[in-house]
Amino acid sequence: MTDRELDAAGITDPALRAAYTRCRYLNARHGRTYFLATRLLPPARRPAVHALYGFARWADDIVDSLDDGATGPERREALLRLRRALEDGLRHGHSAEPVVHALADTAARYRIDHRHFTDFMASMHDDLVVTDYATYEELRRYMHGSAAVIGLQMLPVLGTVVPRDRAAPHAAALGIAFQLTNFLRDVGEDLDRGRIYLPADLLGAHGVDRQLLRWSRDTGRPDRRITAALRAAEDLTRGVYREAAPGLAMLDPVARPCIRTAFVLYGAILDTIAAEGYAVLHRRAVVPRRRRAAVALDGLARVVTARLRAGGSPPLVGVTSRTAALRPTGAAKAALRPAGAGEAG
Repeated sequence: MTDRELDAAGITDPALRAAYTRCRYLNARHGRTYFLATRLLPPARRPAVHALYGFARWADDIVDSLDDGATGPERREALLRLRRALEDGLRHGHSAEPVVHALADTAARYRIDHRHFTDFMASMHDDLVVTDYATYEELRRYMHGSAAVIGLQMLPVLGTVVPRDRAAPHAAALGIAFQLTNFLRDVGEDLDRGRIYLPADLLGAHGVDRQLLRWSRDTGRPDRRITAALRAAEDLTRGVYREAAPGLAMLDPVARPCIRTAFVLYGAILDTIAAEGYAVLHRRAVVPRRRRAAVALDGLARVVTARLRAGGSPPLVGVTSRTAALRPTGAAKAALRPAGAGEAG
């Protein structure tokens, strides 16, 4: 977290500044696509976004990391400790755990409904005990807590030009669209964790089951049935993006470039998966750097335009005058610098 961002957000306590800095690190390390998009927000709002995503990344690491060697019981105990810290931090507005401290401060500043965090932790617990989903309806219930609530947490930070409850369904859909994109991209890695997030009924409609996926992963060989199932999953995901799209125009104009950039970059992951023949069981789809740069530059241009027009913008819903303060975000070079490197703008 840069001093400029923390100063713009009115965060002065040294311990709290350190807590937000830790969250920024977690977001930068794990969320390259969304971290880049976040740098298009006004500096005053970036710390809150890093707190929300940093906490989510931390919880996700507990249940998903393949590198720490933790056993199932150890992961459950770690998640239980985090849940207790979260409940205590939200109750008192501070915590000895830096990431929870920043999250509790953000929740208080933006009056974020605590139920969103409770629902999130419930889905993280599911990841420790559920290994597949029979239907899309079952998966969507899981994704309410794991993804939709992230969009709902973000709304008070971003601000809206319509009543928040009108924008909420689109924000929730966008969180789900992003997660479905990750599920499709990470089919192989999730399979190595023993999980399949693509619903069994969708896979089964094309003759695909866990055994066939495991065979393809282990041998590196494609199968037309798997390709057809993954194409169907892409179509499903693009339909959720269409649900989310109307919500972009409902956001504060100076926040739209950030979310639009994330929207386009995550969609580009789907494009890359399709262009590479749905080979996600064998390699990770990565959006070419040139395309990422072009999207980021377009986002910067939209930021400038939005801020020039901000004087005549409609009043925002749920954003205070302090958190809505407009400041320049920096040059294109800063926005395109690798995540976590130097000044964020």
